[in-house]
Order: sequence, then C-alpha cells, then structure tokens
Amino acid sequence: MSPELRLRIISGVILGLLVLATIWAGGLWFRALATLIMLLMHYEFTTIVSAPQKTPLANAIGWLAVLATGVFIMTSLPSMALAAIAIGAAGAAFSALRSGAGLWSATAVLYAGFSGLALAEIRGEGLFGLFAMLFVIAIVWSTDTLAYFCGRALGGPKLAPRISPGKTWSGAIFGAAAGVAAGIGVALAIRQGGGWLVPLVALALSAASQLGDLFESWVKRRFGAKDSSHLIPGHGGVMDRVDGLVFAAFAAFLIGSVLPLSDHARAADELAARLLGL
Repeated sequence: MSPELRLRIISGVILGLLVLATIWAGGLWFRALATLIMLLMHYEFTTIVSAPQKTPLANAIGWLAVLATGVFIMTSLPSMALAAIAIGAAGAAFSALRSGAGLWSATAVLYAGFSGLALAEIRGEGLFGLFAMLFVIAIVWSTDTLAYFCGRALGGPKLAPRISPGKTWSGAIFGAAAGVAAGIGVALAIRQGGGWLVPLVALALSAASQLGDLFESWVKRRFGAKDSSHLIPGHGGVMDRVDGLVFAAFAAFLIGSVLPLSDHARAADELAARLLGL
C-alpha cells in the first residue's frame, strides 16, 4: 500500500467516524459541523474563483454574510440565516456588478450558505432529524459508489464530456437506481413507510447529488483547479467530498418545505419512545 493511499484511508475513516458521531449527537454538535462545512466551502469556492484578488469588496461582504449565517445556524434561527444569505449575496452581487468583475462572490455565498443551512435544518432535533439525515446520506453514498463503479465497468456515452469526461450515462442511471434502492431500504429499516413518495423523493435526491458533482466539476474546470483545496489529507478539499451531499441537502430541504412531514415526525418520536422503553 502506497503512503498516499494509506493517508487517504486513515483520514477518510477518521472523518467518517467524526461525521457519523455528530449526526448521531445532533443538536449543537451537528449545527457546529454544518457551520464549519459552510465556512470551509466558502473559503474554497472564493479561493478557486480568485474572489479576494478580483472582487475584494464583494468577497468581504460575502464573508460577513456567511459568518452571520453561521451565528444564526448555531443559535437555531433559520429565518435569520436565510435573510443573511439573501442580503449577503445581493450585496456581493451589487458590488461585483459595479466593478465589472462577475458574480462569483455572490455565488459563493449562496452555495456555501445554503449548504450549511440545509444540512442543519435536515438534521434538526430528535430522532426524525437523524432518520432524515441518514436517508439523505445513504442515497448520496449509494449513488456516488454505483455511478463510479458501473460507469467504469460499463462505459458508454459520456454524461457531460465538457464538464466531467469520466462520467457516463450508464453510471448515472445505475447510480440513480442505487440511490432509490438505498432510500427505500432506509425507509423500511426505520419503519417510516412513505408509500410511493419514498422512491420519488429518493430519485430526486439522487439526481440532485449527481448535479452537485457536475456543478463542482464545472467550477473547477472553469478556473483550472484540480482539487477544491488540500485541507483533507489524501482527499483534496471539503467541496470535493460534499459536492453531491450539499445539492441533495438543498433538494431535501426544499422537498421538506412543501411536503406534509408531521406524521412521519410523530412516528419517529413514537419509535424513539418504544426503543427507549418510555
């Protein structure tokens, strides 16, 4: 085993255990993780697009916005966090337009800010939030894994050759099927049911996950970056690891805003009571 592969495995295991521990703990612990992910993603995104050099004022506005968003996430004020993201993105966009340097700083605020907010709100509090987070992660992991291996094994037409030459339609289709299967499996395992909505939601999250992967690849290719950063030993940057997860989280957050999930939340609370013998 090469030293690089050993480092990749060790760092991956450590990070995986830490993330799973914070997902299980929920509450302030997971809100802190979501905030950290948001700040690191904003740093990586603005570094890739050279925002500090090209649009220093817009970049400063963006940092103020994500820092404020982090405070509101940590204090469980999602409406204020959403307002901070919107105001910060608008301010960065206005500044960038005045300087004629593009809108990448505003995009960084939206991308990172919504990532942190969506992750924090999906996990939320209680057992239902834990189930929801596991549901999303299972779909994303299954989609990514099967898309990679089936794409390499089967080959075929490219999904988006100008953005990510390695991705194929066969990988995307099998990845989506795996994501749906994983979503149904989690729903059955935690006795949440959901009927015909579960495979549809799982398919939407799987598609969002693959779209997130393509979006990050497009940004990196647009600016000639191989990795989003070198913050994670052997793995590149935070964006490289969570690009699919955050887009799936966006989708789950939006779906959860329009679907009636109160019955499932009550069922999760009842299941928790049975498991704990209350």
